[in-house]
Amino acid sequence: MSASARDPSLDTLLDLDGQFLVTDEAGRYWVRFKVRRVEPTADRPHGLDYVLTLHSASNERLVGFDNAHVVQPTGGLSGKKRQSRDPKHRLRRVRPYEYKDAATLLEDFWREVDAVLEEKGGDK
Repeated sequence: MSASARDPSLDTLLDLDGQFLVTDEAGRYWVRFKVRRVEPTADRPHGLDYVLTLHSASNERLVGFDNAHVVQPTGGLSGKKRQSRDPKHRLRRVRPYEYKDAATLLEDFWREVDAVLEEKGGDK
């Protein structure tokens, strides 16, 4: 998305800032959103500082999408890409994430949450 184009889904993402949601009736899993606007930089060209996470009852992070640190590229042909400041954490693995827009970020986050909850026993 160009710097001049307005992301129509950005307000939805920003409205989630500070939200804490329990994802199952037993309270075993919960999600947290931290999202705020920042001045666009080379590290954050989309002008957002964000952390979207799924946690277990023991506070273990199971899924996380953030832009808090650099992720080194992986090996192989796909590993020749540039570093990313938007990592995706899934269980104990960290992979680069390419931010497209707020709606895609939310869709990708909830897809990972659903997949991990399914792996953990179908607790959606």
